[in-house]
Amino acid sequence: MTDNARPEFDRHMLEALVCPVTHTVLYYDRDRQELVSKAAGLAFPIHAGIPIMLIDEARQIKAD
Repeated sequence: MTDNARPEFDRHMLEALVCPVTHTVLYYDRDRQELVSKAAGLAFPIHAGIPIMLIDEARQIKAD
């Protein structure tokens, strides 16, 4: 666990997970505890170490 007592996301899951919208690679944002799909412009939350890959739960992000 991290210093703030939340379970850590297993980064090896990134090898198996893709964006449910675009089927492209996801990027792990450790600070925000999100999996980011740059192609879709969405960030999927991670709760208690479990990624929530539901489009309705995703946060829209602005393109860089």
